[in-house]
Parts: sequence; C-alpha cells; structure tokens
Amino acid sequence: MELKRVVITGIGALTPIGNSATDYFDSLKKGVSGGAPITKFNAEKFKTQFACEIKNFNVEDHIDRREARRLDVFSHYALVTADEAVKDSGMDLESIDTDRIGVIWGAGIGGLKTLQDECENFFAGDGTPKFNPFFIPKMIADIAAGHISIKYGFRGPNFATVSACASSTNALIDAFNYIRLGKANAILAGGSEAAVTQTGIGGFNALHALSQDNHAPEKASRPFDKNRNGFVLGEGAGALMLEEYDHAIARGAKIYAEVVGGGASGDAHHITAPHPEGLGARNAMKEALRDAGIEPNAIDYINVHGTSTPLGDVAEAKAIQQVFGDHAYNLNISSTKSMTGHLLGAAGVIEALACVMAVTENIIPPTINHTEVDPELDEKLNFTFNKAQEKTVNYALSNTFGFGGHNATLIIKKHSK
Repeated sequence: MELKRVVITGIGALTPIGNSATDYFDSLKKGVSGGAPITKFNAEKFKTQFACEIKNFNVEDHIDRREARRLDVFSHYALVTADEAVKDSGMDLESIDTDRIGVIWGAGIGGLKTLQDECENFFAGDGTPKFNPFFIPKMIADIAAGHISIKYGFRGPNFATVSACASSTNALIDAFNYIRLGKANAILAGGSEAAVTQTGIGGFNALHALSQDNHAPEKASRPFDKNRNGFVLGEGAGALMLEEYDHAIARGAKIYAEVVGGGASGDAHHITAPHPEGLGARNAMKEALRDAGIEPNAIDYINVHGTSTPLGDVAEAKAIQQVFGDHAYNLNISSTKSMTGHLLGAAGVIEALACVMAVTENIIPPTINHTEVDPELDEKLNFTFNKAQEKTVNYALSNTFGFGGHNATLIIKKHSK
C-alpha cells in the first residue's frame, strides 16, 4: 500500500507569549519570557506563586457568554485556536466533504478548574449532592474534540489522546497516520490545557516538580542551565490542520510544511522520572527517523522536551547523543519551554509549531535564561542559548515526554513539490 503525503495547511496558537500563531512566532524569535506572577487566584500561600499564563484574553471576545459558561477553560482555548487554524487553512466548508475531515485533540488533564470548582461547591454545602448538570461534560478530556467537531460539522475520526505531556504530539501522530492510510482527507489536530489553578499548582508543588523562584519568574524556566530547579507551569493551546497532499493541492491550499514521521515509546521505568539514560526518548526518536525514512544526519534542528528539571534535561541530552552520534554536534537544539513554560498536554503541538516556524523561516528559536554551564552536559552541544539563530532547516524534530513514561517524537520537513 502506498502511503499518502501529509502536509500542514492551517495553524493556530494561543500561548503565554502570543495569542495567535503570528504573535507566537514573533515572540519565539525575540526570546520573550511568559513567566509572571499568577493572576488567576491568590497564590501567596503556595510555594510557587508564578506561572506562564495566557495574557490579554477575554473568552467573550470569541465565544458567546452563555456558551462559554458551559465550557471549561481548556475547551475555550481549544475552540479559539481551532478557529484560527480552520480559517487559516482556507477550507470552504460548504464545498468539501466534511465526512472526511476529523478532529484529534490532546489534553493531559482536561477540565481541572471545573473539577476543582464543583468539589469546592459540594464541600461548602450541607452535603446534599447538587452538581451542575454540565459538570461531567465540561470536565472530561475528550470534550474539546467533540466541541470542535460539532462547531464545524467534521464527521471524520474524532477522539482525544491522553498521555500526559505527550498528549498533543500523540494527537498529531495519530492524525498523520489516519491521513496517510487514506482514512481521512484532513484532520484538525492539536491540544489544549488550563491547569494554572490552585489544584494544578498545589499538586505539582507536592511533587517538587515546579521551580520556586518567586523573585524572578521570568527567568525561572532555564532548561540545561546548571541552576535549573523545576519547570514553570504554562497554559494554552495549539492546532495544526493536517491534510492529504493531493487534497490540499486540488483546492489550492497554501502549504506550510510536511509531516514525515512519528515515533512513540514507553520508558517502563518510573511514573514521573525519566529513564536516567534516556532509553525511552532514544527509542521514540529512532522510530520517528525510521518512519520518515531518513538518516539521523538529515535532521537540522531538535525542539527538545527540555522542561528545566535536573533529571529530565540530562536524560534527553544523553538520548540525543545516542541517536545522532557525532552529528549531534552539528544540530541546533533548543527548548522553547524556556519562554512558554510547560503547557502539559498542549506542549507538543505548540512546540511542533515552533518547528514549523524553523522550517518555513529558517530561524532557530532560542533557549533563553541560560547563565551557567551544567557540567553534566556536553558543552559542545549547541543548545541555541539566549539568542535565535539563522540556519537552513530542512528537517526539524520535536520531542515530548509525559508522566507514566510516555514518549512521542514528530518530524516536520520543509515543503517541496
């Protein structure tokens, strides 16, 4: 069976450093930090009092107030970002076969704010179980995919991927596979997360996972720096319209880039810590390269998982050196989480978008906030510290890893006919 080519024809982003794909790309190139004190609730009693929040966003500018009240925040973000990608794709929804258009959407947690609010309301009452009838439909992680499908009448494959921080990369890989196997003409794929809540911050604090640098939130996310001490929680969403090449050409669509390979693996090691030698990450990258039919030396740029945790950054660097050998020193490597923070289930898609920027504009986004070399890392690796670099990028690779040992890797190629 001949596999079909899959291209990217629409993009959307809602991030802590930009509320559209264009603004997001601009901030990536400038090295803007999204870290700031939390505004969504009073965080003064929490060990971590900052995050990478969405800024200057009013849901009622995008969604009717009554409808918005029936949705969790992660679904707000999903619908807004999906709308940007659909419009950007230029699809005429009246003339295409929407039975062949699908939605695959990732979320690591889903409606955390809804769950928190309903539990607070219940325990503040007299014990009588009076729950909002929209409680369950607002909270469940698959509901964003459902709302997107309903809004546009997309009746193709429709489901959610849940693999912690790898969720939206898994969504992109699934969409890629459905299209190249001929099961859909196009799939809107991505992910959203809205975990900057008391339960989100408190839960990750209890795991000792978050940075507590409350004195300098804009510098707290510093992947690969000697003094890194945990990740910074982020929120937002991203979307890619993936489309079968001939279908895109037939309707005269603009094409950003091509998706050529995906790989997934499990660490089989620990529920939160990565394998110390990066074996799961290594396997995901090797599988993605095999799937793409390219050699390791074809890759020009890696957008790493790079969360700014002491264990994770070292393990991923080791995995890169195992896979790429001497070519690792020719690569540009960067962690855009240094700017956006960690968007959990939405991290993979906004980092795939950073790879789209790299192959379309030949610009490598930086790893910001670097001040001191970590002796555990090979200093000959190019982590693109502090400043964007110009470089011809034909192939970019994006890594995302999640609690539970889930690893997912996507490869994006510069478009050529």
